[in-house]
Amino acid sequence: MNRVYNFSAGPSMLPLEVLEKAASELVCYGDSGMSVMEMSHRSPDYEAIINDAEAMLRKLMNIPDNYKVLFLQGGASTQFAAVPLNLIGRTGKADYVVSGQFSGKAFKEAQKMGYDVKCIATTKEDNFDHIPTVTKDMVRPDASYVHVCFNNTIYGTKYSYIPDTGDVPLVADMSSCIISEPVDVSKFGVIYAGAQKNMAPAGLTLVIVREDLLDYADPKMPTMLEWKTMAENGSMYNTPPCYTIYMAKLVYEWILSIGGLEEMQKRNVAKAAVLYNYLDSQSYYIAPVKADSRSMMNVTFVTGDADLDKKFASEAAKAGLKNLKGHRSVGGMRASIYNAMPKEGVEKLVEFMKAFADANPKA
Repeated sequence: MNRVYNFSAGPSMLPLEVLEKAASELVCYGDSGMSVMEMSHRSPDYEAIINDAEAMLRKLMNIPDNYKVLFLQGGASTQFAAVPLNLIGRTGKADYVVSGQFSGKAFKEAQKMGYDVKCIATTKEDNFDHIPTVTKDMVRPDASYVHVCFNNTIYGTKYSYIPDTGDVPLVADMSSCIISEPVDVSKFGVIYAGAQKNMAPAGLTLVIVREDLLDYADPKMPTMLEWKTMAENGSMYNTPPCYTIYMAKLVYEWILSIGGLEEMQKRNVAKAAVLYNYLDSQSYYIAPVKADSRSMMNVTFVTGDADLDKKFASEAAKAGLKNLKGHRSVGGMRASIYNAMPKEGVEKLVEFMKAFADANPKA
């Protein structure tokens, strides 16, 4: 087996143990006589899978009893519309913090619907190189919610704090940092995330929503986007993404087996330190993100020469370090070092970075 180190921002690496477990159960799950891919979502076997997945996630994230866990389809981008449609009925207003591309898209989606939405903070003028400071006095007290993107995959930034929004519910897109470290769910009204970065293959979207926020939907919203409908039907109003939920269950099981999110955080902090410590020790590569806003999950860097950046990504791929090219909108390099990336992979990357710098001096 010749597996590479896959630094893709998503879909991303999955833990090898999870892949091997899934492979062993691919043709026949337990004594069901069939693959999970073939199961009716109404069958007892599958109901046990989805119930176990929710129970494991609740344990991992210490999700309070007054929150609903929804396993949905459509990607996190669908939630850009679902969030205002489900919550705008509280007051008819919403506040957004724009700290990167995806929070900007979420803001524009709410604007398209004609709602009273306001950008209360942004770092666009600084090319999103840090997280904005958000204080309670910036939030409209009659806003239905405040929306943030907690980790910015493209720019490599992350909130080092949970914004204090007072009595206004905080909604967070955690697609690229979900289950990477402990988080106090009770500080949020809603957490949502696409699964394809840290949790499962593409196709599953997680929504964690406080129960008292389920009664504010726009009456004209599509039924398939209504959280209350999905909650009342146990995420099975229609056929859910069955196999992806099963894969998520295996990932939750794996994290619990290694010591939960506390251990996951230790591993992620150690991995990120290997890369950031090297970046801070030299001058060949430039890390554009301010130190207090650095992401543990997505590390961005450049050489300052677009041709060298292109050469770096190409030669790294040949060395078994795949998908290091930065997002097309910003260029440079991006190492996504999610939960499944072993520390050895980051160490190999640093070794390559040193060798590349020695072999390719700048003019």
